[in-house]
Amino acid sequence: MATKAYILIKVKAGRTKDVLQSLKRLTGVEQAHSCFGQPDIFVFISVNDERALSDVVITKIHQIDGVEETDTHIVADT
Repeated sequence: MATKAYILIKVKAGRTKDVLQSLKRLTGVEQAHSCFGQPDIFVFISVNDERALSDVVITKIHQIDGVEETDTHIVADT
């Protein structure tokens, strides 16, 4: 069963559009939206398991220039 999560992302000022474009290219990202207020971007992702989720967050999202902080919320029930 797939692991689904919401990832809330804080971005450096002026980098939101670039970060959003990079996020939309990542495998598993189903939705990515910039929003007013904090956090700057909301992402909905679906991956194979929690290990794959950790890999995406740590090795891909955290490496995008402009990302300052993430807050991941794994979906408990659908």
